[in-house]
Amino acid sequence: MGRTRDNREYGADSAAGNGPVSRHADDTAVGVARHLGSHRRMPGWLKVTAALLTVLVVGGLGFAGYWYFRLQSNITTAPLTAGDGTASDVNDSSDRMQILILGSDTRDGKNSEYGGADESTGYGKSDVMMLMDISADNKRVSVISFPRDLLVDIPQCTDPQTKRVYPARSGVMINEAMGEAGIGCAVDTVNKLTGLEIDHFMMADFNAVKELSNTVGGVDVCISDAVYDPDSQLRLPAGTSAVQGEMALAFLRTRHAFADGGDLGRIKAQQGFLSSLTRKIKDDGTLSDPAKMLKIADVVTQNLTVDNGLASVPSLVTIGNRLKNIDISKVAFVAVPTTPAVTDLNRLQIAEPAGSQLFAALRGDVDLTDPTAPATPSPKPTETTGPSAVPTETAPPVAPYNKALQPVTVANGTGVTGRSQEIVQALVAGGFTQAGQFAANPVAQSVIYYGPDFADVASDVAALLGIPAAQVQPAPAIPGVQVYLGTDFASGTSYGAAAALPENIVNQTAGDTVCQQANPVLIVRD
Repeated sequence: MGRTRDNREYGADSAAGNGPVSRHADDTAVGVARHLGSHRRMPGWLKVTAALLTVLVVGGLGFAGYWYFRLQSNITTAPLTAGDGTASDVNDSSDRMQILILGSDTRDGKNSEYGGADESTGYGKSDVMMLMDISADNKRVSVISFPRDLLVDIPQCTDPQTKRVYPARSGVMINEAMGEAGIGCAVDTVNKLTGLEIDHFMMADFNAVKELSNTVGGVDVCISDAVYDPDSQLRLPAGTSAVQGEMALAFLRTRHAFADGGDLGRIKAQQGFLSSLTRKIKDDGTLSDPAKMLKIADVVTQNLTVDNGLASVPSLVTIGNRLKNIDISKVAFVAVPTTPAVTDLNRLQIAEPAGSQLFAALRGDVDLTDPTAPATPSPKPTETTGPSAVPTETAPPVAPYNKALQPVTVANGTGVTGRSQEIVQALVAGGFTQAGQFAANPVAQSVIYYGPDFADVASDVAALLGIPAAQVQPAPAIPGVQVYLGTDFASGTSYGAAAALPENIVNQTAGDTVCQQANPVLIVRD
């Protein structure tokens, strides 16, 4: 018997409970109807949760975008060099990296309260100059300070804005290097002095110090006696004090409050300040705290100028990540060895051979806290094996020659007086009795040049002195063989032999708490 059609079956009367919805819901074999959701409202708690998640996601993206834009817009840039140099191709996340850190004494803008604009012409002078060297394995950092009174040779530099070319100068204070042609000229000057190739620079002004010290809540410093310096307005009691703002700036700027009132005492005080700041940031977990890092990043980037290769927030974050896990006992603070300048006793010059030994150690990636430790290993070159390898042809035998008749000269480009005589003596002892010597312009790397028909002699001279074959080059204008000594061969008679670093070259590590010696002239009594 057939059933009559009931319009309610299709939901005309939901109260009846006998339509398809009811049947599908009751029939577990069929499962829940696909159109069930269109007939039931979303629960209130689910709506609230969904809304909150949407707000959090959108808000988070907006927050991140805001801070990225803010930090990126804070950054000021300048070219890395002021000469023929090119941008560094270093991998910021995995390669050894060297960053020149500069403190500008410019008095414009926020710094106008520290003097008139006439006190810092052009780009200003570098009030602080430090080279930060980060090892490839991120296990150690060396921070090398250059006294502002150090006399150096400044290479030819071109102003990146005006394109004006400034000629090379000799015997000029290192803090004047960027005054005419900009920060890149300071980079070129340090490259020339050390034989290194700096990858990046960071320059901050007076305001950066004040704001950073305020942001971290003060930095602990220690001094042996109560002191007052009327020039910088530094006033501190004996013992440990937390300095921030103007007093932190005065601590770093004072030229007379420490030791004998000279630049070296000032450098040690600056290194002590940075050591304490490093400990505080590490102890507070700042480098692992996004909120704290944002505050510091905002303060720093507002007062920072970097090279074009470092001019992005990700690049700065990469460097921060490399530094956060380094053992503070492996953060070494060093001052370039100096002595009173011969031309002006109120200025300084590199002390030799200590200066050359330090620069050679830096070029060799030596751990300054443990010079006997092996350098960070470099990737090994891929060896060619198998049938694709091309056999090397055997060179024809060379007829013997008389060493005593060969013209060999030694060019002293080490900057160390009398250095060529040591090498001449080694050559004479090795049978090259016609060796001569002369002074030459300083160079970073030692090279042996040879004229026509003297390749075999040059090879034997290189073997005698331990100079690699890759540094033996033909030079048609050379009569015989010329050993051009560089700053990488400033001591000893065997190239590449580990040269002893000057005693106590490391002033302190970031793990050391050092109390500065007050200048007796400025000690005050309560």
